[in-house]
Amino acid sequence: MAGNKEKPVEGIVLEALPSLMFRVKIGEEEILAYLAGKMRLHYIKVLPGDKVLLELSSDKKRGRIIRRL
Repeated sequence: MAGNKEKPVEGIVLEALPSLMFRVKIGEEEILAYLAGKMRLHYIKVLPGDKVLLELSSDKKRGRIIRRL
């Protein structure tokens, strides 16, 4: 995802999966997202139902959670 110049999008966490992966709903779609390194470093907890800010991959099927709203 290096060089991703797209605007971050908002989503809602539906499910927490193993290895800090999450199923996130963006509009009508569900994508698989992982927790960004800074959020892991500072022990930011993300739970189902939380609103989050995501950076999407170029294929729009995976993402990285960069902030909890």
